[in-house]
Amino acid sequence: MNTVVRFAPSPTGNIHIGNARPALFNWLFALKTGGQFILRFDDTDRARSTEEYAANIVADLAWLGIRPHTSFRQSDRLDRYEAAKADLIAKGLLYPCYETAEELEYARKRRLARRLPPVYDRAALKLSEADRSRLEAEGRQPHWRFLLPNFDSDPLSPSRHLVHWQDLCRGEETVDLASLSDPVLIREDGTYLYTLTSVVDDIDTSVTHIIRGGDHITNTGVQISLFQALGGAVPIFAHHNLLTDATGEGFSKRTGSLSLRNLRAEGYEPEAVASLAVNVGTSHAVEKVGSLAELAEHFDLAAVSRSSAKFDPSELKTLNAHIVHGLDFDTVRKRLTDLGIPAHPAFWQAVKGNCMRIADAAGWWKLITGPVTPQVDEADRDFLEAARDVLPPEPWTDDSFREWTSALKAKTGRKGRELFLPLRKALTGLDHGPELAPLLPLIGAKAVGERLSSAIGR
Repeated sequence: MNTVVRFAPSPTGNIHIGNARPALFNWLFALKTGGQFILRFDDTDRARSTEEYAANIVADLAWLGIRPHTSFRQSDRLDRYEAAKADLIAKGLLYPCYETAEELEYARKRRLARRLPPVYDRAALKLSEADRSRLEAEGRQPHWRFLLPNFDSDPLSPSRHLVHWQDLCRGEETVDLASLSDPVLIREDGTYLYTLTSVVDDIDTSVTHIIRGGDHITNTGVQISLFQALGGAVPIFAHHNLLTDATGEGFSKRTGSLSLRNLRAEGYEPEAVASLAVNVGTSHAVEKVGSLAELAEHFDLAAVSRSSAKFDPSELKTLNAHIVHGLDFDTVRKRLTDLGIPAHPAFWQAVKGNCMRIADAAGWWKLITGPVTPQVDEADRDFLEAARDVLPPEPWTDDSFREWTSALKAKTGRKGRELFLPLRKALTGLDHGPELAPLLPLIGAKAVGERLSSAIGR
């Protein structure tokens, strides 16, 4: 079987890390099985869908390393959905309903008061042609519901009808169709809801696996019935756990919380975002990876936990730092020059271990070029003056710092922290940072002497 998966965002906002999880799961599954990945824009909500958001989604996926094999928009397929509507009506499986939202809510409350399940009672099936004509003459437009196969002979007497599937994440799953309302597939204004359009698209594009969040489990029972009603092959399903933020709250396009665009702008590496988004909430360790292909090698849907997974930005920072520390100069050369840092392998080698993000290198480059405000304790002034007096002559090499500190140790008797910390604070204005030895040739003898003179005030 040729594997075909799809990711189907609505271009109504920028995708966040919660959206990235199913996108990555589908992409990694396609990589691992040699399959195809479809990007489908569910853009039938024309009021909220925009070209800008669609373009941003493509760019954000590409930043993660996801490049769809094909893509299309639901807004280009309205004729196909109209044909599916006609097919279902002809089979007696799609029927018009005229209740208002207020009437439906009242009916729901009445059923709850009678301790009955709050499902739609199929009252619209009792309407005659004359009833429907009268309601439409009053100005009511129908919404259309799919008649679930949850009865033996009389649709007004639903009974227990179980839909089973073997979920690749959760194992055996079951939904009782009698516990569900007939889903609305078409709104009063004639626009199509996700349930219909998604199934039609999956049939037409021969989708073999649907990998998505666990919030769709109940909907799967409905969609399996709709696949069968339309004569399509039922795909294999996998419902992964959902991502939340560190407090347990879900993500939202409206708030832009942890959007991929923001994470990219903040300097995070896509491999760090992908590894955490995929591995958190699974039996696999969250660890640094060099590519999505490497991440795919250990990807396993069966390793996903049933409970929700928390995406902790502090964990992302740690993971990102591990990745940055392992990047060689050729990989970061252009990004450093884009930051205004000259292409200098020794500088990157010296500072990368102190960078959580590549952009942090800009701060360390300012330490090289200055100006720097020295930190100095009064008790260290004579020591720093001695340090200035024994500065080695140029040209400086990687050994110059060792030669300098050895001479300083012999002259002052200081060693260890008492020797090195005052030098660091005087030369960098900080009590922490990269090793001084490789930085010294970059700072240069003149600047080092000036910083020591500034520190001692003479």
